[in-house]
Amino acid sequence: MAYPDDLLSENEHVVVHSHPHFKMLIFPFLALIVTLGVGIWLAVIAKDATAPWDLISEIAIAAVGLGLVVWLFLAPFVRWRTTHFIVTTDRLIAREGVLKRTGIDIPMSRINSVQFEHGLLDRVFGCGTLVIESASDEPLKFDDIPKVERVHTVIYREVNDNPYDDYAPPAAGAPQQTEPLPPQGHPPRGNRRR
Repeated sequence: MAYPDDLLSENEHVVVHSHPHFKMLIFPFLALIVTLGVGIWLAVIAKDATAPWDLISEIAIAAVGLGLVVWLFLAPFVRWRTTHFIVTTDRLIAREGVLKRTGIDIPMSRINSVQFEHGLLDRVFGCGTLVIESASDEPLKFDDIPKVERVHTVIYREVNDNPYDDYAPPAAGAPQQTEPLPPQGHPPRGNRRR
């Protein structure tokens, strides 16, 4: 799902848009497989029960199984899908939640430093934690960011992107400055009064 363009300012463009890394869905997928396996096994056992109890036990197994699937798999999946981490040319945006929606916008000019952390498991999956220090009291941590080193570099470039600080060698044929400029606040030596 692309971030809505109508929420961006006039000259703002999305540079990075991602959801948390799929690693946060490993345990929900395992819970789904275990719940389905145990549910099918219990349904096969319940089929051998006597006449009124076989139907009651199958309904109870289905209800409990459905509740576990919603709680252990569907809710984390929807939470993952509705969590957005966005870097634009002007700001960093984080949005999450379904019923209770929360979000934060940090202007690029307010970001003081950008760090990333990732342990061995994060390195295997290619994700990590991004730590943003801004004008707020506490650093903000964003967990499970995919390709965290690349995102770190992109944010650093966007924060420090000043068209006037880039070095460009003089063009061919352009006149070059041969005399140094005088220091500010002092008159040049040749114009001193005696």
